[in-house]
Amino acid sequence: MRSNQQMANLLADADVTGLSARDIPPMFREVTERGWTVTQSGARVLTDLRPDEGRSYFDRLAEETTVNGRGMTDYDLPADAVGKRTNMLLRRSLAYIAACLRAAEQEFGDRQVLAYLSLSLGGTDDDLMTAHVTFCRPLPDTPPYIAGLEQVRDAAVAEISVEDCPDR
Repeated sequence: MRSNQQMANLLADADVTGLSARDIPPMFREVTERGWTVTQSGARVLTDLRPDEGRSYFDRLAEETTVNGRGMTDYDLPADAVGKRTNMLLRRSLAYIAACLRAAEQEFGDRQVLAYLSLSLGGTDDDLMTAHVTFCRPLPDTPPYIAGLEQVRDAAVAEISVEDCPDR
């Protein structure tokens, strides 16, 4: 896993042991269960998130990150900006990521799909910890989805591969 210092600090303080499907909110669990598909342009997208045909994207990377990107469900979590909320967001996000990456490996027979997780303050007053997850494959001769990931300062960010996911 590649991450910046903010994410490393959050993960060091969090309890992310024993992740399972129970940690994934029901709507996201349905997404993982329906698996992956390949678009006409060759993008790997989560089947349940695939929009109607006819949309165009700059490149495959933009298509994958746009279609696969979602904010993690958090309306039911306590409003504290740190602590329990952050731990629950990490658990939900990492369990979802692991399930999706394992499904991608099964579907495509390789480990090319990467996940990107970001946690940052949001909400109407920028005082509420929120999480965002997306998936993509690197493009040759193109910078990664988050270039200079280790230097990002305004959010906690990580790039996660299936190899980084704990065994079931």
